[in-house]
Amino acid sequence: MLTLFIADYFGGLFLNTKIDELKAILQPVLDKHDFFLVDLELVHERGDWYLRVYADKKGGISIDDCAVISEEYGERLDELDPIDPAYYLEVSSPGAERPLENDESLSNYEDAYVNVSLYQKQDGDKIFEGKMTEVTDSQITLIIKVKNLKKTIVIDRDKIAKIRLAIEF
Repeated sequence: MLTLFIADYFGGLFLNTKIDELKAILQPVLDKHDFFLVDLELVHERGDWYLRVYADKKGGISIDDCAVISEEYGERLDELDPIDPAYYLEVSSPGAERPLENDESLSNYEDAYVNVSLYQKQDGDKIFEGKMTEVTDSQITLIIKVKNLKKTIVIDRDKIAKIRLAIEF
C-alpha cells in the first residue's frame, strides 16, 4: 500500500502525480537490492517536511539496508529535485509486528509467524497466532499450537479483521 500524507501545500491531481513520481524514482533502487516498498509518506510536522520510506525484504531489512536505500534514493532525489520544499529523507523498517495489509505483503510473508484477528469466532476463537504456510486469493493456512500440539487451520480472508507479523516466543 502506498500512502502519501500531505498538508494543503500539495493537493488534487498534483498529489497523484507526485505519488507516482516519487515511487518511480524509488522503485529501481528497491529492485536493485531485492527490497520492496511497504509505505511512503510525505508529511509536514512541526514546520518541517519529511519523506519517509518504509521498505522491507524477505528475511527482514537491516539498518545497513536502510542506509543503502537512503544513500541511493537520496542521490536520485537530489539529481531530479521532485519536491519543492526542503525535506528530510527517512528510511526505515516497517517494524517487527507490522500489519500485512495487501496481497503482496501477505505473499512476501508466507511462512512467517503471524497474529490473525477475525471479525467472528472460528473454532471458538477470534485470535490465532501461528505460522502462515499458505496464502491464496480467498484463504490463508496457519499452523497453530493448541496445548503443545500443532494444528492446521484454514481461514477465509474475508473473515480476517487484521493480520500482522508476530514474534514467536
